[in-house]
Amino acid sequence: QVQLVESGGGLVQVGGSLRLSCAASGSAFSINTMGWYRQAPGKQRELVARITRGGTTNYADSVKGRFTISRDNARNTVYLQMNSLKPEDTAVYYCRVTTSANLYWGQGTQVTVSS
Repeated sequence: QVQLVESGGGLVQVGGSLRLSCAASGSAFSINTMGWYRQAPGKQRELVARITRGGTTNYADSVKGRFTISRDNARNTVYLQMNSLKPEDTAVYYCRVTTSANLYWGQGTQVTVSS
């Protein structure tokens, strides 16, 4: 089992920045890919960014150049640095990690970008 604790969400103005963190515990040694997804009201959950254990990253086109995902394998933590935030970035952001056998979701953290 893997437990995930997210932090760093909040309210920010357009153009501002936030940094999300997701710390994994439990059987964290078995984690492969770590990522962030988001879900806005009335929309499906979508991939924001993900990073493999070796550091390979993927980003949604809508966040390329503005968001940066990183991870600290020693601390089993993944980060999402979000810059130049836009109102359309408003959503609940979820951390997701995968192992060879399972995937796990965090509880979600609200990000609200006000204009």
